[in-house]
Amino acid sequence: MRELLPSPRSDVDLAEAYAVPVHVAGAPFVRCNMISTLDGAISLQGGSGSLGGPADRRVFRVLRSLTDVVLVGAGTVRAEGYGPAVLDDELRAQRVAEGSPPVPPIAVVTGSGNLDWSSGFFTQAEVRPIIFVPRAAYSGASANGRAVADVVSAGEARVDPRLVLDHFRRAGYRSVLLEGGPGLNADFIHAGLLDELCLTISPRLVAGAGPRVLAGPEFARPLEPEIVHLLEEEGFLFYRLALPRR
Repeated sequence: MRELLPSPRSDVDLAEAYAVPVHVAGAPFVRCNMISTLDGAISLQGGSGSLGGPADRRVFRVLRSLTDVVLVGAGTVRAEGYGPAVLDDELRAQRVAEGSPPVPPIAVVTGSGNLDWSSGFFTQAEVRPIIFVPRAAYSGASANGRAVADVVSAGEARVDPRLVLDHFRRAGYRSVLLEGGPGLNADFIHAGLLDELCLTISPRLVAGAGPRVLAGPEFARPLEPEIVHLLEEEGFLFYRLALPRR
């Protein structure tokens, strides 16, 4: 892995390159990790797995190792066949040495609470998942899932990102890794709560009319993130982009 910006160099230490900055705001630091093809697609035939490569998977693991909690939408959990968080022995040991559990918990945002509570995502998790639902879905989700997850009401008609971060703050989580999907990503940006976007550009073209990194209506004006770094390996580009909170 080499760095192209801001200063060209080789043999980049990924843990150092993606270190979570000291965050002085009240809410946890939130970064989003996504992959996109050259023509803007984030999936092929419903999943993102075929878009990446070895370097992308290393960045994925390092970002998970550095976060206190992973946050993802229920649609992405279903589409990508999510299982419990898994890290190699070295990354697990680093987390334990820093006083964190060996793997981060995974939190899921769902509007319906309609999840497969008997799946390995729940039954094989080292750390109990956290499930955020709106008030209307709380009773059913709590009754069905409380044996395998912590179910949290976080909003009225839909889950409110601010209430999600309030829960994380009270739990002592200082950093959040958002892994999509596009609607949840957009919710955090519209709420002014996303600090960074870690975007992998895959050197592939897939055509089609699939989803992009963000969903929903256009912004009135384009956002202009600041490039923290740009890395490259085997044609894959790895942007770390800072977004000012609004």
